[in-house]
Amino acid sequence: MKTLRDVKIGETATIVRLHGEGALKRRIMDMGLTRGTQVLVRKMAPLGDPLELTVRGYELSVRKGDAELIEVE
Repeated sequence: MKTLRDVKIGETATIVRLHGEGALKRRIMDMGLTRGTQVLVRKMAPLGDPLELTVRGYELSVRKGDAELIEVE
């Protein structure tokens, strides 16, 4: 299983599944990270947290812990 955290800078991935439950899963979905969405990993903070993504035409920062809950291909 490959997660969003495993995607390298400059690569694009497609979201396959969201793990997690309740409010956490809802918050991830509210940010536009839903199944079938393409995500570009733009850059990573110097210490690796957070990741900066391009999703649906806007920039989004996601913590590594949240990125581990997003399964991609």
